[in-house]
Formats: sequence, C-alpha cells, structure tokens
Amino acid sequence: MPPILIAKNQRRDRTETVLGRLRETMPAAQNELLYQTPFQLLVSVVLSAKVTDKMVNRVMQPLYEQGFTPETVIAWGVEGFLARIRTIGLAPTKARNVHRISEIVLERFQGEVPATREELESLPGVGRKTANVILGELFKQPIFAVDTHVFRVTRRLGLHDAPNPDKAERAMLDLVDPRHLPGAHHWFLLHGRYVCKALRPECERCQLRELCPTQGRDPQPS
Repeated sequence: MPPILIAKNQRRDRTETVLGRLRETMPAAQNELLYQTPFQLLVSVVLSAKVTDKMVNRVMQPLYEQGFTPETVIAWGVEGFLARIRTIGLAPTKARNVHRISEIVLERFQGEVPATREELESLPGVGRKTANVILGELFKQPIFAVDTHVFRVTRRLGLHDAPNPDKAERAMLDLVDPRHLPGAHHWFLLHGRYVCKALRPECERCQLRELCPTQGRDPQPS
C-alpha cells in the first residue's frame, strides 16, 4: 500500500499529541540496555545491532558486574572476547570491532568515550544510529535516534514517508519539539517493541489507534 501521510500542516501537532500519550503511558521510558560506565554502554549498543537488548543484557551484565573496561577487552584478545559473546548474532565481527574500539579509546581518547559525532563514527561498528544513542544517553545532546522500531512506528503513524532511517531522522527532527529531545525516541522505540510490533501489532490495545492511518500495516516507499 502507498504511504498514508498526515497533512503536512498537521504533522507537528499530531507528533505532539502522540508524544503526550506515549509519555503518559511510559513516563519513565529509557534505554533498556544495562550498563555501569559510558564504555559499557558503547559496547552494548555496538553489540545490539541485529539482536535484542535482552540478549545483550543476558550476555554482558555478568561481565559488567565483574568490571569491564577497554583494558579488559584487550587482555582477553579478540578470541577471548568472542568466546564470551558467542551467542550474540554476528559475534565474530562484533568481537573484532569491540577489540579495536577498546584500543582506539585508550590510544586516542585517554580511556574515555568520545563526545562528538565525528569521533564516534570513526570507531569500527559505530554508525549514525549508534552515535545518536551515545550522544543522547551520555551527553544529552538533542538527537532523535532512529532504529527499526522508531522508523516503523513513525512511518505507520503517517508522520513521514521517508524511505530510510537517516531521512526519517531529519523529518522527525523537524516535527519533534526540542524540549522532548533527546528522550523522545525512547517512547517511539518502546511502543514499537511492545505494542506496534513488526509482524503482529497489538492495535486493539494501542493508545494511538484512532490517530494511526495505517492501523499497523506497513506502507511502502512510493
């Protein structure tokens, strides 16, 4: 089916209404990845590509509780770290990336997670979405991170017809009041994870049902 868009002059007001309802339902919405240090969050976000946060938490929480630093990863080596994350999807590639990230963080950033997009995206395995999560979560920059859940929900709601996450991010930054940033994407993400699911959206219990022009169907790019 073609995209079903809310009228352009109504999208900001509709976005504000949607965020208001999601905020009422999830007033404490936050990142569900568990971590104790900025470096641990960076590692978890890198590991979470193509897998669930629950899987990453299950594997990494015990390691984090024992103390987990860039030095830890380097001491283990790529194979040692890989052995500990084997059940996570794309583990060999992620193990190499995290090992190299650990080296770079120590060599270039004195053991600290960098605070700029350019520096973050220079790290292996760190793309725009990962950088956005770090910039918002750790440094409270006014970002709007778009993952698969955020992309799906905002598109189903007719807030944009962007064909990819990068363009969706730009479209949503034009609609979301800055006072809701950087936290706004958490409401869309959690709504997509638990209600507006990819395959079986639970429209019957969705607090946005009458606002949704697609009723859980996925409009395709025109």
